[in-house]
Amino acid sequence: MTEIRPTQMKRLEQYKDRWSSFGANTGIKDISEKLSAADLKKIDIFQDYDDNFLEKLSSDVSIAIWKKDAILFEEGSYIDVAFYILQGEVEVFLRKLQQDRKLPLFEGHRTKMFELPSKDQKAPEPEPPKEAPQFKTQLKPSGPDQPIAFLSVMDFNLPSSGGLKLSAGDFFGEIGALSGWPQSVTAKASTDIEVVQIRVPALRLMRRRSSALKERVDKIYRKRFLPTELKASPLFQRCDEPFLEALARKVELVSKEPDEVLVKEGEAADALYVVRSGFVKLSQQWGQGQIAVSYLSKGMSLGEIEHLIEGIDGWTCTATSQKYSELIKISLEDFDRILKSFPDLTKQLWQSAVERIKESGFSKKNLNHSEFIQTALEDGLVQGNSILVIDLNACTRCDDCVRGCSANHGGLPRFIREGSRYDNLLITRACNHCRDPVCLVGCPTGAIHRTGVGHVVAIDEKICIGCASCANSCPFDAITMHKTGQTWPQNMIPEGLRGQDRLLATKCDLCYTSTTGPNCVRSCPNGCAYRVGTLEEFQEVLAKTKI
Repeated sequence: MTEIRPTQMKRLEQYKDRWSSFGANTGIKDISEKLSAADLKKIDIFQDYDDNFLEKLSSDVSIAIWKKDAILFEEGSYIDVAFYILQGEVEVFLRKLQQDRKLPLFEGHRTKMFELPSKDQKAPEPEPPKEAPQFKTQLKPSGPDQPIAFLSVMDFNLPSSGGLKLSAGDFFGEIGALSGWPQSVTAKASTDIEVVQIRVPALRLMRRRSSALKERVDKIYRKRFLPTELKASPLFQRCDEPFLEALARKVELVSKEPDEVLVKEGEAADALYVVRSGFVKLSQQWGQGQIAVSYLSKGMSLGEIEHLIEGIDGWTCTATSQKYSELIKISLEDFDRILKSFPDLTKQLWQSAVERIKESGFSKKNLNHSEFIQTALEDGLVQGNSILVIDLNACTRCDDCVRGCSANHGGLPRFIREGSRYDNLLITRACNHCRDPVCLVGCPTGAIHRTGVGHVVAIDEKICIGCASCANSCPFDAITMHKTGQTWPQNMIPEGLRGQDRLLATKCDLCYTSTTGPNCVRSCPNGCAYRVGTLEEFQEVLAKTKI
């Protein structure tokens, strides 16, 4: 018998812990132990990789058996895993989002301790799509000041008659998982199924290493919703659909990891880039170092300065990805064709170029502005829809803001009065209610969710199992784990929680159920607590409070 060394035992325990949330799923009959490189090579999608690479992936890959009629995920849910079918059939279809928040959106991950349908109760019949076929990106309005809240992507062309059946060899869920967008369909096991489950870290590594996988994902994206996403960009709003469909077939799709350089200042400028998701920092050489001069977000472009102004042959700045970002790369030939076909764009691009030149010059003359851009990118000011900042010139450290929050939430405050500082403003560790909330990805019960009230992201305490997935995912440390003073019962699923202290994830919910707004701001006796939703609002507060 082969002896298992302590380091191997530790890795096996870490693997079980990583996949324990799937053990909470009443639809899963079995999940594999940690797979070796040899095990993975038996599966066709892993055969092109070497053993060392597969060892890196193995912690984020499992084989699961789901029982018939189990829901793998619902439309509108955020997941961090893709599925590859080994045996059985999966049906994908459209259905209305559940309105009852007593149960999680991620229906497949309901735990046994919560209220579940009885065995005799039939699952609701899927509702057929009202239009056929439905495959375009859906733009969700988020308010008069924010025309787009998120892009809800359709991974499949669904027939007008209803759902679509997937079988052995089909890969699904990867588009939403990689992009961080909500799933566009519901996936249900039509039979008992055996699937390979691959988490996002492994997906990203596989996509970078395998041209075949990248080509597959990119092909789906180009065909199904890239034309509509191009149309949503300010740069292409005047272009007609046939033109955009033709352009979508030609552009290059580029993915960048955190701190990866997209272009370098001085190198030949050979394309126009449009940001699909994420943020890109623009910096320029200044003295012996680099300073941040601007940034790009979804829909913004890079390359207009270099292409429109004569005498500029190289990139005028270095562009670096902040976190993960996705971009569209358009060749100069295609860019010229766009300008000839739609001459009105030239004026728009000139305006963008002039604004960027002005901002670069301003940043070099005012280094505090460069510092502000860096702070905005690092502390989530560019991401947030509602950021709590405190004027330290007026703050007496009375903590009434924290007590006011606690009073509104059963004695448990939802934020910590500390954080980063910019000039006289403290950027607290309170939830920013981000435009693209990564905390929603991977919650095993669906406890953390968008409430449907503005941009509010909240946690349903009744179904939170204290796994800390959301807290670990939040890049701004805005989610806190609290002890409840209780322990999990002996019938708890996953079994690893039984007898353990019950933890609860808490975060700011903007007091969205109250008619008086956020209690942190209302409770401040000195009026020094502010909620800001844009960089402009932050700068307005800074100007108003600066002594």
